[in-house]
Amino acid sequence: MNDPKHTRVTKDGIHIYHPDDHAGMHVAGKLAAEILDAMVDHVFVGQTTGEIDRIITQMVEDAGAISATIGYRGYQHASCISVNHVVCHGIPGDKKLKDGDILNIDVTVIVDGWYGDTSRMYVAGKLPRKAERLIQVTHDALMLGIEAAKPGNTFGDIGYAIQSYVEAQRMSVVRDFCGHGLGRVFHAPPNVLHYGREGRGAVLEEGMFFTIEPMVNLGRPETKVLADDWTAVTRDKSLSAQFEHSIGITADGADIFTQSPKSLFHPTYS
Repeated sequence: MNDPKHTRVTKDGIHIYHPDDHAGMHVAGKLAAEILDAMVDHVFVGQTTGEIDRIITQMVEDAGAISATIGYRGYQHASCISVNHVVCHGIPGDKKLKDGDILNIDVTVIVDGWYGDTSRMYVAGKLPRKAERLIQVTHDALMLGIEAAKPGNTFGDIGYAIQSYVEAQRMSVVRDFCGHGLGRVFHAPPNVLHYGREGRGAVLEEGMFFTIEPMVNLGRPETKVLADDWTAVTRDKSLSAQFEHSIGITADGADIFTQSPKSLFHPTYS
């Protein structure tokens, strides 16, 4: 694939991509979403997060792609798997999932130089009612953020759409982590905050590529990072949930690169 055709870089350091570059992002995003679709059958009581990660690693390899996270700042896994009160960057391991555990699986792959980054929620066994509501609110907050992602709006509009909805549900938005620009790189400007004020921040333009990935807590928003320097948890031990899409801004709004091919992005429960 040819190098991306940047038209320019904004004064805020945000790359503006060419319309042709959406195709590469869709390929990478689709693979990441397909991997997460496949994980539905591998999340169950007694399963380990380490085994889930092993399967993901194999799927990335079988697709001829590259994991963006293996080797990133010393990280050694193809996924982050965050269970219950883990907010993000949970390290896969030998601990077995218990009935009622909720977990976020986050995967980033590189296909022909393009990055596909997405995460979503799963449940092992029977879903507790309070966790179900948290998952629903978090999913809806992401979609409201994406709805606000259109030319002429600002990044503050995205953050406001998410924060105002979440806080109206008596939950909190994590402020210590944010979305980010991506494309031919894993992380780039802008920082996409999931809270904010309307009309503030950089103005959205066609050709911007970035993630929106709100983390929502049932309790307070404060987090802390554990001694492994990766795992972020809620300080009050409350449950946390996260959903993430990679998007590109078009003339009409947001082009979602990481749509679930099997419509499994939002878990459905019997």
